[in-house]
Amino acid sequence: MRLPRPDAVLVQAAIAGALSFAHLHDLAQAAGQDGWKAWAYPVSVDLLLVAAWHRMRVLRATGAPASAAWIWFAIALGASLGANVATAGLLDLGEVPAWLRILVAGWPALAFFGGTLLAHGASDTRPAGAEPELPLYEPAPPLAEPETEVVEAPEPAPALPPVPPAVAVPAALIEHARKVAAEHHTRTGTPIDSEALRVRLGVPAHFADAIAAQLT
Repeated sequence: MRLPRPDAVLVQAAIAGALSFAHLHDLAQAAGQDGWKAWAYPVSVDLLLVAAWHRMRVLRATGAPASAAWIWFAIALGASLGANVATAGLLDLGEVPAWLRILVAGWPALAFFGGTLLAHGASDTRPAGAEPELPLYEPAPPLAEPETEVVEAPEPAPALPPVPPAVAVPAALIEHARKVAAEHHTRTGTPIDSEALRVRLGVPAHFADAIAAQLT
């Protein structure tokens, strides 16, 4: 059975995280936070650090500004680095200065405020290149009417003598048909035939034939 090889990066990260966790605990305890409270401080700092980093990645992926997430990442990183340096013999943990006690005591409120902003801050999470949503106070543009599919007629046969209309066609319908025929000729470059007229006007075939005869 082959044993899995340990990942050197993960091992290094676990060691560094454990050391930083212990330094934060020692500093909080020296500043007067005893019991479970001293253990909660490193958890709070590390969670804020991870949350700020995750927020930065999400905002950068969507193209939104990530300056606020960078600020909270820097604050959490500064707290972690400060604890590591302070417990390296540069600070007497038996005589912690008042300003450091104030910073340690005020950290929970600061971390809560930062975590709330990171979790509920407004941001644009649309994928890159997506169309922006219309604001609620502007009316949506009218939808474009779909173009009526026109059946392209074959090449016209040799001209035949016009056939007199077999039915009476209203003058208003003839006038409308002239406009439709002109639009068809402008768009296709060919005269409209009776089949295309029937489709465009929605009339029976004999009406279309009679109208076409009067348009020639």
